[in-house]
Amino acid sequence: MVGTAHTTQFLAVDGGRIAYDDTRGDGPLVVCLPGMGDNRSTYRFLAPVLAERGYRLVTADLRGAGESDATFADYSTTAVAADLRALVRHLDAGSAVVVANSYSAGAAVIAAADEASAFAGLVLTGPFVRDPKKQGAAVRLAIAVVGRFPRAWTAFWGTLFASARPDDFAAARARLLGQLREPGRMAALRAMAAGGHGASERRLGELAAGGPPVRIVMGSKDPDFKPDPRAEADWIAERTDGDVVMVEGSGHYPAAENPRATADAVLPFLAGVAGAAQ
Repeated sequence: MVGTAHTTQFLAVDGGRIAYDDTRGDGPLVVCLPGMGDNRSTYRFLAPVLAERGYRLVTADLRGAGESDATFADYSTTAVAADLRALVRHLDAGSAVVVANSYSAGAAVIAAADEASAFAGLVLTGPFVRDPKKQGAAVRLAIAVVGRFPRAWTAFWGTLFASARPDDFAAARARLLGQLREPGRMAALRAMAAGGHGASERRLGELAAGGPPVRIVMGSKDPDFKPDPRAEADWIAERTDGDVVMVEGSGHYPAAENPRATADAVLPFLAGVAGAAQ
């Protein structure tokens, strides 16, 4: 959540409700989405920095995760992309810049390819937008156990912080674990893990051919993209005509692990694309 003063709001979509927070700032709209097996509090440090600059900052949980419902039949990136488009329409604040982490980066790509005019720009952090050709043993193990063991997932989640865990890491992990123990959460996570990223990979070129600007923000020590996170970032940039900012020393969650460096990567991009969209 973006601080404790904000009350969770819900958007009804086909199959359930999506939970989100809204700062209701007067500036351009920025929507932040977490990754698979995470919740919107991953932006708890970055969101206030952006809100203080006047942006209307919205953080949302993915379907099946956080405080969103776990009643959906479809947890694919295409379905999450439809939720994102519905949320932007519902907010009715003009085109949005989306900051999307990990799994949700693929959804952001699809949403922007489907409706380019609704999006002023995409910031993709630790992005999964294609199926990895090789997966490390830790990732394979996490996927194998994810459908049955919430504690195993949160243990794996903790390994994705490469340099320093946030001061409130224990509380954040406890909250995430509690959510994953709720009915339907692990089934949703398992469905996401099985769904793959082929749909977003097929749409990447549409961003270069008339889609919104793209910035890839990648932790230099992201364990999900070993041995070379920069190579994955460059691969995405080449196909989207985007640019790359590396967050030195960070892992898969740069907004939580190194929010200052992440803000330094995001704010200039926002100033350029959000201002131009107004």
